[in-house]
Amino acid sequence: MAVVTQRSEKVKRYIEDTGLPFEVLIDDSRDVVKAYGVWHRVGFDAWNIAKPSVFLIDREGMIRYVFVADWQTEFPEPGVLLRELAQLAAGDATSG
Repeated sequence: MAVVTQRSEKVKRYIEDTGLPFEVLIDDSRDVVKAYGVWHRVGFDAWNIAKPSVFLIDREGMIRYVFVADWQTEFPEPGVLLRELAQLAAGDATSG
């Protein structure tokens, strides 16, 4: 699932155009990004949006990996995400 804070119309159009294979939560109120501590109220490169962030959460609701950027142009390395996802999947497979 992805959580975005952009305007609903733009996000809905993007989702339709790209056919994203996962759910997208539109957080107009910014309640979710504030609850996760990633709301970027004001800064040099952004205001009133979420910092680029990744939270990998297992089936029991436990957060297993966190990435929170300092800048809007910062993202986790794909290899790191793939490794973390593999570890999460392996844990799911062993927990039955």
